Amino acid sequence: MTAINSLQNFVTSALDCTRFRLIREDADFEEEAAAFHPEMAHQIFGEQENIFGYRDLQIDVCFAAGPLDIYFNIKYSKKVDDVNTEGIKADDVEKSLAALVEDGCYYTNLDEYKKVIKARSAAFKPFGTKVDEFEVNPGASARTFEVYVSDITDQEFLKFHSRLESFSFWFIDAFSRVEHDPLWLFFIVYEKYSNNNNEVRYATAGYFTVYQYYSYPEFIRPRISQILVLPPFQKLGIASRLIEHTTYNYFVTKKNVADITYEEPTDIVQHIRSVVDAKRKDMLAEAKEKFKINPKQCRVIYEILRLAVTDTKNDAEYRNYRLEVKKRLNLNYSKHRRELLRLQKRGVDVDGAFSILPSLEDRISQLNAEYKQEVESVYYQVLKKLQLVRD
Repeated sequence: MTAINSLQNFVTSALDCTRFRLIREDADFEEEAAAFHPEMAHQIFGEQENIFGYRDLQIDVCFAAGPLDIYFNIKYSKKVDDVNTEGIKADDVEKSLAALVEDGCYYTNLDEYKKVIKARSAAFKPFGTKVDEFEVNPGASARTFEVYVSDITDQEFLKFHSRLESFSFWFIDAFSRVEHDPLWLFFIVYEKYSNNNNEVRYATAGYFTVYQYYSYPEFIRPRISQILVLPPFQKLGIASRLIEHTTYNYFVTKKNVADITYEEPTDIVQHIRSVVDAKRKDMLAEAKEKFKINPKQCRVIYEILRLAVTDTKNDAEYRNYRLEVKKRLNLNYSKHRRELLRLQKRGVDVDGAFSILPSLEDRISQLNAEYKQEVESVYYQVLKKLQLVRD
């Protein structure tokens, strides 16, 4: 029992020990005010969001503010491998972090990293075409932001976007990377600023993605899939601007656009969207009368059409499809369970709440049954009527 208790000292909350920094100047490596923590870590370190095997663990993940080149710094006072643990090994922290970097390019040598980002930050310019520009805090302390749109034809942009997208695993629940489909559009928000030498620089502030769905007979129905404003840029009204102004103005002039939808918006995005919609209540009444589709139904349609082109005889392809659907089905359960675990860590008695929550094993069984009986069978009925059933 004593040995087990001693191993408990090697368990660290990933949320507490992980810090992010967006590096503009060398001082940002040390400035405590520049650091921020993730909102979640279960997609990197497991459901309980713990890391095993270290004492006094500290993880610093640095991104060059503009080009987002990545540096990992992992520090600890003792590792469990250093004591007698009968073969129990520490979690491989660097391997878990590296899995988020699609091209495998990151730095662990600080001096090398500083040299690289000095040159790359000076040369960095936004990708794509500028579609919006706005100021926040008008006056002497005004900050300027620009929004650019890109697509998958720019390979350098895709590498950059992959680095930006890695933030989403820490801030968007049930996140999955977008596939490289020509119907995707990527809107990136940058802050335009002057450095200490009065040279113009750009810092990446956030992004949102839009998939241009086909709408019969000759229209598209753009669907906003992901919106993320990085924590240092939150509470500046950027998300509201993107939803209310940038998206609307970009698509409203296009004659082939039926309407704009959202894929399962987060609570915050849904709140912003509701405020924006309320401002447009007259326009909305007309749109509601003409278009009878909502964001949740839009997601269901996507899953049905994706099933139509999924090769169910290909084990890997079929499994990926099922997992994506089950992620949506399990969203509320996973979120509730993580909230209870976080409360438990703070000393709150949640035994009663846990007692009525299905075990993980039971939940998996429920998901399998729900998927087969209530999702796939229904989807196939729809596809059959649409004459889209795959042989």
